[in-house]
Amino acid sequence: MKETLEQRRARHAWQKAQEGIQQHGKDYVNVAKGLPALIMNSGLMQTLAFLHQKGGAHEQLAMHLRDWLHDHLRTPRDFENCMQAFFEASPRDFQRITTESLAWLKWLRQMASAQQGD
Repeated sequence: MKETLEQRRARHAWQKAQEGIQQHGKDYVNVAKGLPALIMNSGLMQTLAFLHQKGGAHEQLAMHLRDWLHDHLRTPRDFENCMQAFFEASPRDFQRITTESLAWLKWLRQMASAQQGD
């Protein structure tokens, strides 16, 4: 039986939450909790630039999001090329990327919170 998109998002988020919590503990969970609101208020590109600049748990979460976007939408994985692709994306494609980012982050927030309780 083939996985649904929601199941794929959930599985990927679960795995990435495990990695993030192993390396950064509660910091990763806290960044994950605030990220959707940050994207809604500031935009995806500004948020990715902020995460990259902050480093640590912030950058790891940005890498996890870029990894999902690469797997699902074929955007570049690395920061520089990903940002360049976003600069060049049509408004419709960029909206699709942002929407997918928020959908994945919804899962990541839940998975990270659930695993932190372990």
